[in-house]
Amino acid sequence: MTDVCPECGGTLKFDPSRKRYTCLSCGLSLTREEIDDIRGKAQKTDYEDEKEKVRKEYLRWWATKK
Repeated sequence: MTDVCPECGGTLKFDPSRKRYTCLSCGLSLTREEIDDIRGKAQKTDYEDEKEKVRKEYLRWWATKK
């Protein structure tokens, strides 16, 4: 599996001497934990955005029934 940079979408290459991933496009350097944290926050944000969208749709539906 090829890792993708969370900033620019470029390819991440692992440097075993530094134990960090470095983006070949933008130069961002992260540990595996930092990458996982960024992706976890992005997924959480996506979930919260979807939840808010469903809530607004429900409220709009409810308001039109009155």
